[in-house]
Amino acid sequence: MPPVRPWTRVYVGCAVLCALLCVAPVPGVRVPWWAVVPLAALYAGCEQLPLPRALGFARTKGTPIRPVGRRAPEGTGTFFPVLLAGAFLLPPPVAALVPLPGALLAPVAHRQPWLRRTWRAARLALAVWAASRVHWALDGRDAVVGPHFPYALVPAGAAVVAFCLVLTVLDGGILALAERVPARTAWRGLFSRSLAPVAVHGLAGLMMAVLWRSPYGPVAALLVLLPMYVSCWVFAQYHQERAAHQATIRALVQAVDIKDGYTRGHSERVGQASMMIARELGMDDERIEVLRFAGILHDVGKLGVPTRLLRKDGPLTPQERRIIELHPEYGHEMVRGIGFLGEARSAILHHHERLDGSGYPYGLTGHQIPEFARVVAVADAFDAMTSTRSYRRARPVEAALEELERCAGAQFDPAMVRALIRALDRHGWHPAVTADEVRGNTPPPALPVAGQPAGQGHGGGTA
Repeated sequence: MPPVRPWTRVYVGCAVLCALLCVAPVPGVRVPWWAVVPLAALYAGCEQLPLPRALGFARTKGTPIRPVGRRAPEGTGTFFPVLLAGAFLLPPPVAALVPLPGALLAPVAHRQPWLRRTWRAARLALAVWAASRVHWALDGRDAVVGPHFPYALVPAGAAVVAFCLVLTVLDGGILALAERVPARTAWRGLFSRSLAPVAVHGLAGLMMAVLWRSPYGPVAALLVLLPMYVSCWVFAQYHQERAAHQATIRALVQAVDIKDGYTRGHSERVGQASMMIARELGMDDERIEVLRFAGILHDVGKLGVPTRLLRKDGPLTPQERRIIELHPEYGHEMVRGIGFLGEARSAILHHHERLDGSGYPYGLTGHQIPEFARVVAVADAFDAMTSTRSYRRARPVEAALEELERCAGAQFDPAMVRALIRALDRHGWHPAVTADEVRGNTPPPALPVAGQPAGQGHGGGTA
């Protein structure tokens, strides 16, 4: 396990020093322990609950779950309503005390636990201090009571922005140092991803502050946390289920990539192209996500095809081609019991059907072919033509689109072809590097087999 880098320790030490300065006693400012103690205890209790603490990142047993494409900074997940209620109710140096017990006692990963705990405590103390400072500078403390309550949204909103900015600056720095993320990308997207969830938590914290200072008192303020906790629990279940879905798909795709090394990365690129077509067709987000699954898993049936056929360099015999053409049915059987795939199962089964009825496995024609299958067929052929394979070099995108247009109406749905062309005109095509390019092993060009439909080859049989 690699040691913590020295500059990371220096960075954490500076954050701790700044946090200590923020919580230092200020002459003339009394510490309202009657508010600090219950808020700090409540936050510490929330940190022990077995739920993801935030709407931007999830954490289970103290270990961050990575968001898509990025690694979560340590301690990103937390229950912000209590902290922001403290920022709205208390002076800055006093509000900064609220997160300390919970952050120092919360479970963390076993590696360097106290360094992680002190980092978490420092970053939250600084963020709460900044939020409280902005809130008090805008007279927010007096606005949360009486007829001025609507005005309270202005200083509260500014405090939430300050809170997010401090977390963004600190988390970007720790990503750059501890996780060795390039400096130019360390901060990218952190603020935009965190602002909306923290704003929701901020509204809950504002409701707590208003009720706390109302005639109903602190007990009424605690009732705000119940629906917030339930909503976080529901959100956690959704993301845990989604993570399980992604893990299932990732395992299947990795198995296909290992077996058919020449098409490594093809599944993800077909999923990407399928999403581009779906957006042009105006599909809703839920169907787009399922269609992405269809594109990624369209070749999962290759797990049932002998490896020697997938890696064969020469043309396939008629008997070998018949074996290859069973892979859509194999794939459909493999995913039949995976309920969340929905319409994706029909695409896996029918993505090699052709509009003129000459496709396989059932020779469907026209709109007998499911819509998802017609999308994946175009995406599959497009990536097959624009990727280097064992039997030929990649074609330029323009040449591949010309071939798709030539085969539209016979092999491909013209509407899907037009949607792909529009999407590429608008966004371009930026696929992942192919397996051959990764190895630095570019095979010599080869002529296509006579009579092959667009997007099919020999050796690997089909795209």
